[in-house]
Amino acid sequence: TIQQGIPSDKGKAIAKFIKDKKLKKVQAQIQGDTVRILSPSRDELQNVMQLLKSEDFGVELQFGNFRSA
Repeated sequence: TIQQGIPSDKGKAIAKFIKDKKLKKVQAQIQGDTVRILSPSRDELQNVMQLLKSEDFGVELQFGNFRSA
């Protein structure tokens, strides 16, 4: 079955994973069925993407809405 969005328990696990990495100026927010990652540095966001891709959270992750410089 196709599911849109991330279940709340998976979203919490992703947010906790990011917070446990203690990356500078990187924040994770759970917004409904999505997890929003905020950082003023594009490089930090790309680092977070690589970290998330290397972990298995049991859901397919999609990344979008990069802010344009």
